[in-house]
Amino acid sequence: MLVNFVNFVNPVNDCHAETTAAIHHPALCSVFEHQDPSLKTVPLAVQQKQIVVTCNYEARRRGLRKLQLIHEAKRVCPDVVIVLGEDLTRFRDASKHLYAFLRSFSWNSRCERLGFDEVFLDVTDIIDYNVSILNQNDPTNAFFCLVKHDPTVGFPYNAARLMGHLYPRTATEILETASLDPLHLRLALGSHLAHYIRSQLESEKGYTATAGVSTNKLLAKLVGSTYKPNAQTTLLPPYVGDDDITDNVTSFMDDHEVGKIPGIGFKIAQKLRAYALQRPADFDAGLVYGDTRENVLVRDIRACPGIGPETLERVLGGSGVPKGIGARVWGLLNGCDEAEVGQARDVPRQISIEDSYIRLERIEDVIKELRMLARRLLERMHTDLLEEDEDVTPSDGAALTCPVPKRWLARPKTIRLSTRPRPPQNADGSRNRSFARISKSAQMPTFVFSLKDGMDVIVNRLLNETLVPLFRKLHPEKSGWNLSLINLAATNMVDAASEIGGTGRDIGKMFKRQDAVLKQWRVEESVMKEAPQEVPERVGSEDAPTPSQEAESYIIDGWLSEDDDDMIDGDSFRCDECGAVMPTFAMGAHYRWHAS
Repeated sequence: MLVNFVNFVNPVNDCHAETTAAIHHPALCSVFEHQDPSLKTVPLAVQQKQIVVTCNYEARRRGLRKLQLIHEAKRVCPDVVIVLGEDLTRFRDASKHLYAFLRSFSWNSRCERLGFDEVFLDVTDIIDYNVSILNQNDPTNAFFCLVKHDPTVGFPYNAARLMGHLYPRTATEILETASLDPLHLRLALGSHLAHYIRSQLESEKGYTATAGVSTNKLLAKLVGSTYKPNAQTTLLPPYVGDDDITDNVTSFMDDHEVGKIPGIGFKIAQKLRAYALQRPADFDAGLVYGDTRENVLVRDIRACPGIGPETLERVLGGSGVPKGIGARVWGLLNGCDEAEVGQARDVPRQISIEDSYIRLERIEDVIKELRMLARRLLERMHTDLLEEDEDVTPSDGAALTCPVPKRWLARPKTIRLSTRPRPPQNADGSRNRSFARISKSAQMPTFVFSLKDGMDVIVNRLLNETLVPLFRKLHPEKSGWNLSLINLAATNMVDAASEIGGTGRDIGKMFKRQDAVLKQWRVEESVMKEAPQEVPERVGSEDAPTPSQEAESYIIDGWLSEDDDDMIDGDSFRCDECGAVMPTFAMGAHYRWHAS
């Protein structure tokens, strides 16, 4: 089952034979509202350049929308409050903080973040377990267990009632548990978990969330958008219809405009609209791309004669389009999405920084923008990929004056430069709409990872030695590019030694400091050596060592230095808990065995 949390304000996603949850919300606005609660009741828009990048629900209610020009937004809603959102640091920090909070509820670490404000949780295992312990003879007095090995951690709930809004709207929240099908019961439990997480998010973090509960990411995301803000919706069965009954998935999907379906981009949506209308659909053009002016619903596509995967393959296929696009889109139109919720990650797969421009065509301006983007990229790398180095312990005096040592969690192997040239004007003065980007990549220079050199030094070297040469390869002509976008990305991440297959942690330093770290837990027995003349006479017994035996064992212990008293030799290690001796490479697995 999946739960989708969106808009911090937020969303939740739910189940198939699994449960997925997702949460979603206009994150940028909610961060400002969190800092200044008075903004929650007024129309609020976040500005980047001359564009509204997002707005809160009150602003949307008054006619504002994303990607609107600022002057148009002020005309539509004169009392709109506009705040600058050029610096995304505070939003990125809030997003990471909230993601960590939501991730703490996961058992299987399937917690996938999309952008700043959306998280999918696959809670299949949590729902399975709580269904297995539910007393269906008394579902009104149930207890939802949040920690599998601690039955006291959780919350009481009524399993005979669903929480939040439902689709279809005519459905009742009261369940007849005696005749309830397994999917219905699982969705009910998913709705209670989503409600609990949302309430905890608001009480502990001060953020509200929108949530959707269903069986895959597509349905969870869409159903979570049915009621906003600060609400949740569950898509109820039947999920499969027959000749007499239309299933709820089909009726739910039919009401959506094709361009609103996750996974269907602008170009595919335009082809679908053109196929249904038998002509190109009109859309808002200009410098800032807008929405379509002609809506085509999913039901309109499904009503086309002979429509199916094969037909869509012919309509949507072509040069550069992956094979099987017809079956993929047909599945999305019918609410089918086999994409799994991604595993939670401590580091991003890539870090990308970009900016858009009305017109960028002089090399001096390009270098200026590349310098700014390079600095922002390095700052992001330091924020997302550095952690305090536990292997370095400064002296007591230095700890008060020196900065905390850092280490890289991961290192990107590749740096990529992308640009988007604006198409030339047509004869009538119009300009074709294009999202096409061109890019060049290079190996990430190692000096980027220096923590000793200043930021200005690294930025200048990266600009002169890597970025400008990449740009020259991308645009060998000296002028006339008319760029509308530049993007810098650090990609191809290699995790550090704290991750499987990673590199970067100095194991020698770990052993050198482990005595100090473990000393407080080590039990040491002082040995009282008896004088030789006090040793009782023994005949054939080895119950106690002779002085010579004791001396030998004591000398062996004496070979160990203070720093290495856990080491038997250079390639072995002795466990504090059980005394077992083993190769050093087995140390981690052995400690995990003790912890299991």
